[in-house]
Amino acid sequence: MRTFAIVITFVAGAGMPNVACAQIEAALKGHQNTVTCLTYSADGGKLISGAKDGVVIVWDVKARNQLLAFPGHKDMVTSVALTRDGATLASTSHDNEIRLWNVATGKPIEGKRSHEKDVRGLAFSPDGATLASAGVDRTVRLWDWKTDKPERRLVGHTAEVNCVAYSRDGKHLASAGWDRTIRLWDPATGAAGKVLEGHTEFIRDMAFTADGKTLISCGKDGLIRVWNIPEGTLARTLDGHKGLVRSLSLSPNGAILASAGRDGSLNLWNFETGKVRATIHEGTLGVQIVAFAPDGATFATGGIDRNITLWNLAATLDKHAVK
Repeated sequence: MRTFAIVITFVAGAGMPNVACAQIEAALKGHQNTVTCLTYSADGGKLISGAKDGVVIVWDVKARNQLLAFPGHKDMVTSVALTRDGATLASTSHDNEIRLWNVATGKPIEGKRSHEKDVRGLAFSPDGATLASAGVDRTVRLWDWKTDKPERRLVGHTAEVNCVAYSRDGKHLASAGWDRTIRLWDPATGAAGKVLEGHTEFIRDMAFTADGKTLISCGKDGLIRVWNIPEGTLARTLDGHKGLVRSLSLSPNGAILASAGRDGSLNLWNFETGKVRATIHEGTLGVQIVAFAPDGATFATGGIDRNITLWNLAATLDKHAVK
């Protein structure tokens, strides 16, 4: 593993009464290029980041320092995923490879896992036994990574697949991409379910609500769509970005939806009403990825400035409130 020079900038906290910057708790600096993906451990103690420098970093959220760095990818890291117990980390890249790591030891978990072309998205099943991957080769693949059995392939998309997401109960797997559709699967059997259509451009990101009954999606058409999963219908549309919506994350209590757009804005929505409560304008150093911490009190962003910023939700809603 390579060691990187890490600079942690504290801009708010005890002994630092910077009211103007109180919404920012810390900036984690260690990547050498744009930060592309983030995920928290279930207990909120660790934050995992991937970047265009090909490196995956494991951060200690409380201490604000780097625990591990995994430099194995030959190209930009496109997705990271962590098992719910926090023991196993998966990462993938434009190098077509899926890599697994033992978080405790920092050592790779051996095995051949790859697509024919770039891999864009990853998600572990809630029980951690299966890893789902989405690829440019138009397939979704399910990996029984503990036994290294041959993967199952879910075929149905007619273009590149960008993202995959499990419902919290593990009963639904969703995939989406360049064919503008969201496809639902039974992950236990691999059977195809409903196809959700409505996006007019490619889909970039998705998230289930905690009860698994609602799926939220975003993409290049600039709209966030909210889907009723039991009915397989579009429930409503949120309009607050100009152009591509790169990333979204729903707070654990389901109250606030965060979305990051190519227009340089980060919106915080009242998810129940569909109204924007606060907007942060990041300009050319725009946010590429956003992720809520499990406690819901903070959220993390990463972007072109190579930093990971930790935000205090309450302070951000107050300082950047839409009037």
